[in-house]
Amino acid sequence: MKETDLFELLQKIKSNEISVDEGVKKLKQGPFEHSENEFFMPDHHRTLRMGLGEVVYAETKKIEHLLKIAKKFDEKNEPILFTRLKKKQLKALTDAYPDARENADGRTLILHAPEEKHSDSAEPFIAIVAAGTSDLPVVEMACEVCVAMNTAFEKIVDAGVAGLHRILHKVELLQKASTVVVIAGMEGALPSVVGGLVDCPVFAVPTSVGYGASFSGLSALLAMLNSCAPGVMVANIDNGFSAAFAACQVIRMIKKETGTAV
Repeated sequence: MKETDLFELLQKIKSNEISVDEGVKKLKQGPFEHSENEFFMPDHHRTLRMGLGEVVYAETKKIEHLLKIAKKFDEKNEPILFTRLKKKQLKALTDAYPDARENADGRTLILHAPEEKHSDSAEPFIAIVAAGTSDLPVVEMACEVCVAMNTAFEKIVDAGVAGLHRILHKVELLQKASTVVVIAGMEGALPSVVGGLVDCPVFAVPTSVGYGASFSGLSALLAMLNSCAPGVMVANIDNGFSAAFAACQVIRMIKKETGTAV
């Protein structure tokens, strides 16, 4: 249930189109329904609270558990995002739900996914910027979060500081974005560069890409935390999900302020 659905329901109660008892019944069938079993407790209320439905971190879960979780949300026709899927897990889910949106590079799957939207939608959008093609798995994860949250985005890849002209060619697009997610490994310098070019929030994601002294992303993490560009917020290593979620929340607030929230 979305915020607009709740608003519509309350309006119907107010105008006596439905009774209070009928309204309560609909709410019980919707986000406030409570169910649980021995290994998971579905949260049908999360979209209303946070703008994104249930998210399942799949990496350490059994395939049988993932399928049972998916079935529960499929019955409710609710979107659900699976992240960090292994190949066997992804195959099992796509076999069971062939219409689901899968992203093998991002290791994600979305049941009941909204349509992908970009800057030509005339909505505020997120620019997702990657330093190198080696960062693409994290980039793809971030993009899928935007899809799951019905948020427009643009993807800019291979724009690292080793060829500074590449990001400078994208300045116009970056400055049109309402928020930016910057993903980089190695020395993690790209968020500082982008942070000095835009007037919107920048969410940086260090990746585990790099040679030995990068310490699996720790070097990039520390560099981003010490950025001299003001306003650069830093997510955990390889955590494109968290950065994209934060960026989508910025977009949600803009839509609320402008009266375009869905």
